[in-house]
Amino acid sequence: MQSWHEWNAAGRGHGNFWSRQVGRGTWLADRYDLDYADGDDFHSEANIAKMSAGTPLTDDDRWPWLAEIGTWLADHDSTGGVISCSALKRAYRDVLTKAAPRTVFLHLTGDHEPIKSRMDHREHFMPSSLLQSQEETLEPLQDDEQGWAFDITPSPAEIVDDFLGQYELSLGGHA
Repeated sequence: MQSWHEWNAAGRGHGNFWSRQVGRGTWLADRYDLDYADGDDFHSEANIAKMSAGTPLTDDDRWPWLAEIGTWLADHDSTGGVISCSALKRAYRDVLTKAAPRTVFLHLTGDHEPIKSRMDHREHFMPSSLLQSQEETLEPLQDDEQGWAFDITPSPAEIVDDFLGQYELSLGGHA
């Protein structure tokens, strides 16, 4: 079983899944009755305080957090699981795939204003003022990374269906 990682915003017999948008991750986890984790729950108190104050995290802030997420993914390799977090850089995603090589990424994309609007209407320690720094840090998935990017506009169910379709095709039609 593989775990999936939903990013910006996995499944039975599949891999690890990463995301920044929690709604899509829970849809995927629920569909396959998998464990789900929100990457925000792995942040240290210092990271939460820093982001709450409107200060972007540095690479040094992120490495221990990413290691914890990688451990969670590795622990779910045999059962599958879904986790959401902001693995914005290739190097961050490499930490996750080193820990759990079967990780599959779902990268959610969208325009700045709709994402900012969503962030402004949620209760979360990270203010929407940090969105710009995340966008500047973002390195899109590369061709050699296992995963796909999807626009945030469709419903969570549609995004999950499209993601699973892509995943099945990558396996030669056998999910």
